[in-house]
Amino acid sequence: MSERTGKISGINGNMIVVEFEDYVLQNEVAYAVTGEEKLKSEVIRVRGSKADLQVYENTEGLKVGDRVEFSGELLSVELGPGLLTQVYDGLQNPLPQVAEKCGYFLKRGVYLNALSYDQKWDFTPEAKKGDKVKAGDFLGSVPEGIFRHCIMVPFSLRDEYEVVTVAKKGSYTGKDVIAELKDKKGNPEKVSMVQTWPVKLPIKAYTEKLKPSDPLITKVRIIDTLVPVARGGTYCIPGPFGAGKTVLQQITSRHAEVDVVIIAACGERAGEVVETLREFPELKDPRTGKSLMERTIIICNTSSMPVAARESSVYTAVTIAEYYRQMGLNVLLLPDSTSRWAQAMREMSGRLEEIPGEEAFPAYLESRIASFYERAGIVRLNNGKIGSVTIGGTVSPAGGNFEEPVTQATLKVVGAFLGLSRERSDARKYPAIDPLDSWSKYKSVVNQEHVEYVKYVLRKSSEVEQMMKVVGEEGTAMEDFTEYLKGEFVDDVYLQQNAFDDVDGATPAERQEYVFGVLHEILKSEFAFGAKDEARHFFHELRQEFKNWNSDPWKSDAFKKREQSLKEKVKKQVKDKG
Repeated sequence: MSERTGKISGINGNMIVVEFEDYVLQNEVAYAVTGEEKLKSEVIRVRGSKADLQVYENTEGLKVGDRVEFSGELLSVELGPGLLTQVYDGLQNPLPQVAEKCGYFLKRGVYLNALSYDQKWDFTPEAKKGDKVKAGDFLGSVPEGIFRHCIMVPFSLRDEYEVVTVAKKGSYTGKDVIAELKDKKGNPEKVSMVQTWPVKLPIKAYTEKLKPSDPLITKVRIIDTLVPVARGGTYCIPGPFGAGKTVLQQITSRHAEVDVVIIAACGERAGEVVETLREFPELKDPRTGKSLMERTIIICNTSSMPVAARESSVYTAVTIAEYYRQMGLNVLLLPDSTSRWAQAMREMSGRLEEIPGEEAFPAYLESRIASFYERAGIVRLNNGKIGSVTIGGTVSPAGGNFEEPVTQATLKVVGAFLGLSRERSDARKYPAIDPLDSWSKYKSVVNQEHVEYVKYVLRKSSEVEQMMKVVGEEGTAMEDFTEYLKGEFVDDVYLQQNAFDDVDGATPAERQEYVFGVLHEILKSEFAFGAKDEARHFFHELRQEFKNWNSDPWKSDAFKKREQSLKEKVKKQVKDKG
């Protein structure tokens, strides 16, 4: 640690003003000393001989005149084998180990190593003596759960290096030297399995960043079909409290076709975080049959923790996501919720006495949110492999108002908008994504012309429903009433899923494409009903048959038999009444 120090000259909540004599660095980590405690802080503004620091702990007990020690390092995380299954706080402290040391009430100023340096890993070398390597190239690998965890040339090495030695196949700890490199001038560089990286700097150890094009299959029909997400893309889930944001994230993390899931609870209510911590180890991973936690990392920062730590939790999570992307894996990052991160920014901006923007949020709110989502993407690595980070952030606008600054700033940078509706949530329609308000710039898993037609049916149905509230069912023409029933039919049988049903809870892309084709044929059919009750009865029976079809295993005899029954019902109605 650097020997540079300063003294506190002012305290305002989680912000302290420090006077120094030598120099300080922007975003440098410092420690405010009070008694035997050292509180981790970060320099967020430098003005002459004074620096403003945000403290990642409770500042109770700090006094003017207390010493501050500057570290000379940026806020960084440890990257290496052992990250999977861990539960960290925003500063990458492993919470189970902190609890063992401190008990149930965590003490401030306690910082532990993020990774165990005693655990040994079975290392298999890949690079050979004399190989030319650069940042991000693979030197070897160790098994980590179901994955091959690649040991890479540290991302901080900018030049081309030559491999001098590589450790033989065997067991090593995280800090053991597994390779020695030398640069063009002959300067040596020792490499271990663990490296550190500043959280606010994107990892760019790849050859090319590609445009997201392939859909990320979530197995949630309304998402994959109507508002698709791309692998390596970005999307947001805004919605009022209680509309199902956290539940949708959990379902997505379980069934999405990705390798690693990272949950970042940045300022979420403690109750919801506890629910996540309890449920994830119990959830069965459909991919492996084991616990979902085996390929999950949770960054845990509740609303009761210091506000500054919300920012660190977001950046810690995305840095770890980029690290696994560098191995050629597909990573899904789910920050929940970015609104509370933005509220922390607003609080710190107020303490810095900056000129406020809309609703007192800082003027740089949009650029901060944009720079975060820009760290998503699909990249081609040095060895030609493809890795990706997909970011799906939730937004919690007060009162469900999508016009507020955080939602609007997010909508400008994401590729898909999955807006949750209070009305749909209250009506027990799951997922509560509004198909008319939501949109996506990405490619669907089904025929786009069919998608547009179904959206037209949904819009027409909604318009007729609004008209019926005024003129009543009696004043509605049969043709319009049929369009209304078609829209309700789509909503009930396709846009909603039973998460507790083993088959209906997760629909593969192949099945979605096939079933949506059948649905499209039904909607295109022209029905002629003699009375509204007859139309209602027909769609009620068809709806029940279709729902049962959703629960039949894909391509099973029951599936084929139910499909035939559905088509006969439709054909009979069109034939007899057409």
